[in-house]
Amino acid sequence: MADVSNQPLTIRPATADDAQLIHAGLLKIAAHLGSEGKVTSTPHDLRRHGFGASPAFTVLIAEIGDVFAGMCLFFPSFSTWRGQKGAYIQDIVVEERFRGAGVGIALLRRTAAHVRAGGGSYLRLSVDAKNVSAQHFYERMGLAWSEEERIHAAYGEAFETLAGLHESGV
Repeated sequence: MADVSNQPLTIRPATADDAQLIHAGLLKIAAHLGSEGKVTSTPHDLRRHGFGASPAFTVLIAEIGDVFAGMCLFFPSFSTWRGQKGAYIQDIVVEERFRGAGVGIALLRRTAAHVRAGGGSYLRLSVDAKNVSAQHFYERMGLAWSEEERIHAAYGEAFETLAGLHESGV
């Protein structure tokens, strides 16, 4: 853990100029999981979809002094059963040298405050099954693991089939 006792932690909204930094953060997550080859996004993709008139996501960036310490990328969600707005955290990362310094806690709290300020009342996220340290962190922060839900996804060919590109006759 880095000695950060004399350096302020700040959290700020990302700008389009941060696209490269955000992408580097995503690559750190992938490297931690041994999944670097799965990241196909580019900084250009992040800049194009995350900023402008209708951003698909929001990123909060944590800095200690003027050094990148971590980030949280999230987007709006809505619970039809609860009838409430919230957010889905897609990615959260803390630089290894700043782990244990409260950066992750500060990012989650600031994200929750940001969501609450926008009328939201909950956070959701999923965590890679191999990422046990993150699972423990989220549980310590009060994010409960849901035994009632399983994530299902359609990517690539499966998505194209669902979208009608390759009619299956079903």
